[in-house]
Formats: sequence, C-alpha cells, structure tokens
Amino acid sequence: MKKILILAVIAVTAFACGTPKTVQESRKVIKGYWALDNITYDATGTFNVTLFNDTSTECLEGSNWRFIPNNNTGNYTIENSNCPTGQRDFIFTIQEIDPATGLYDFLLKPTNAKGKSETNVGFRLRLAQLNESSMRWEQTVNLDGKPFKINMNFSKIQD
Repeated sequence: MKKILILAVIAVTAFACGTPKTVQESRKVIKGYWALDNITYDATGTFNVTLFNDTSTECLEGSNWRFIPNNNTGNYTIENSNCPTGQRDFIFTIQEIDPATGLYDFLLKPTNAKGKSETNVGFRLRLAQLNESSMRWEQTVNLDGKPFKINMNFSKIQD
C-alpha cells in the first residue's frame, strides 16, 4: 500500500510541475524570426533609454530577432549603421503568471555565442500580447520615482 501511495504522490507532483498549456502554446507561436518594429513609451517627451544593457532604443528598432524555444535560446541582429552592429545572443524563458488572465513574464538573459552569461544579469518583461503575426513586450522601470512603461512591438517575419 505504501508503494502505491508513494507512486501516486510522485505522479501528482510530476504532473503539477509540468509546463502549463498556455506556455507550451506560446513557445510554438514565438518560434521563428521577428522584427522589432518600434519602441514606445507611456509618457511623452524625449528619453535616453538603453535596453538590455546593450544599446539605445533607436538602435534596437528595426533589429531582427530569432527565437529557438526547444532550447530557450535566440539572438538579435542590429544592422543600423549608426549603431554598434552585429548579432547578440540570449537565453529566454516564458513563465506563466496567471492562467486566468493569460499574463506572462518573459525572462531574457544576454549571453555570449556559447550561451554563457558574462554578467549573470537578466531582464524581466511582460509578454503582453502574442499571436501568429505580432508580439508586444512591456517593461516597467522607475523614472523620477514613478513607473515608466516601455513597449516593444514585434511583427513575425517567418517561422
């Protein structure tokens, strides 16, 4: 009887720790190539914003992104000749916050080409919208002690 109870507990634990269905579906949708079309803010004015400890929003706009969900890796390429160009690598995770609302956290950690983080710094974004053709990330930071929201709008290029 004890063996059956132990097996039942292991089975329930394994099932409960599985990846939620909404996250599995999101991984399928995010797979492929995306263009970062534009970056907007929830406030008016001129702001000097650096994203991912990398470069300005002006340099990131127009960049091409690739997501490979089977190993949670990806990269983005900046081709704007007025910016530091080239490919940047990252690892990512989609984490479900609330299955009722469908809200997610998207964790992105820059890495080198071998998948190793040199600073061990990652960035938490809200995966606010995702479908077959578009995606929007939101990041809220503090500006002068008040919340300041950065919106990154993507369009799918190909699977």
